Amino acid sequence: MTTNRTIRIGIIGSGGIARAHVAAYKTIDNVQIVAVADVVPGKAAEFIQATGLTDAKAFEDHRELLQSDLDGVSICTPNMAHYRTAVDAMEAGKQVLLEKPMSVTLDEAIDMVEVSKRTGRMLTIGFQPRYDPNMDVIRNIVQSGKLGNVYYVETGGGRRRGMPRGTFVRKELAGAGAMADIGCYSLDMALNALGYPKPLSVSAYTSNFFGTNPQYHPEADKFDVEDFGVALVRLEGGIALNFKISWAMHMDTLGATMFLGSEGGLKITPAGKGPWSGVWDGKVGSITLFHDVLGHQTESPIPIKEHSINLFHEKVKDFVAAIREGRAAPIPGEQILYNQAIIDGVLRSSELKREVEISLPNR
Repeated sequence: MTTNRTIRIGIIGSGGIARAHVAAYKTIDNVQIVAVADVVPGKAAEFIQATGLTDAKAFEDHRELLQSDLDGVSICTPNMAHYRTAVDAMEAGKQVLLEKPMSVTLDEAIDMVEVSKRTGRMLTIGFQPRYDPNMDVIRNIVQSGKLGNVYYVETGGGRRRGMPRGTFVRKELAGAGAMADIGCYSLDMALNALGYPKPLSVSAYTSNFFGTNPQYHPEADKFDVEDFGVALVRLEGGIALNFKISWAMHMDTLGATMFLGSEGGLKITPAGKGPWSGVWDGKVGSITLFHDVLGHQTESPIPIKEHSINLFHEKVKDFVAAIREGRAAPIPGEQILYNQAIIDGVLRSSELKREVEISLPNR
């Protein structure tokens, strides 16, 4: 039941993404950020001061924060801390909005889902592109049967230059590079449209020629994750998924996302221009349906739904609404577990230089 009571929120991790969470929470009525935790001494207190959260309390241990009277938490830590903080939060009875990627390893993701089920606490993953209304258009077309039997999907994207720094490029903190940072968005876009079929196997290749070259990255000596990856993924239902992603390359694009079916095809391009564009962390640029009409090969542009929605704010608002209304996770960990399984498979396959199987519990 919807109530107007104040929803009390804690923030775990006070880096750049946490500022975006705070900005979103501030747009919602009857929400109060009451606690911030960061393992770096003094950083949480500095964050509270900088963001004007004058009533919030600072902690250096997330477990102490979780002893507070909270309805939910936003987890904004480096990837390597996602598992421990999310599990501890759910065990403490808090609802969880977890930044992507879900985890560092597949085993962690599996355990997180099991803890969510056991505790009855929400685990929702922060994929804000889902809130672009055009994503619903894409999903509705794919699910409508208009394409017939979908047998091949190509997704991913690439930045000509768009490599982050800091915790993103160190394996001990991030677990993976471009795959986890922006590749997870591409996977969610495609898998969500398909209804999240189970991945069965992966054959992949990854490299980091740009990140480890001082000419292209100022932290080349610390860069030990992939900046490029490509994989062939076999999905349930006889679907082949061609997944490719790049933080940097000598090319303008890795191509559009496409769904090939026995009765039609769907082509989608991302919006945006410039060296940091070309990936599915923003809005949809165009949608085109390829099909036959009365024996004629036809291309039908699907009108884009123009909007000014702040997608990041929408995911935070939906999390708060789910808490307030007592409903299920908007983007449940049970789905994103499959996303994480593919990333895990890509890294294993690349290291072993062969195809690997994906072993998952039944849903």
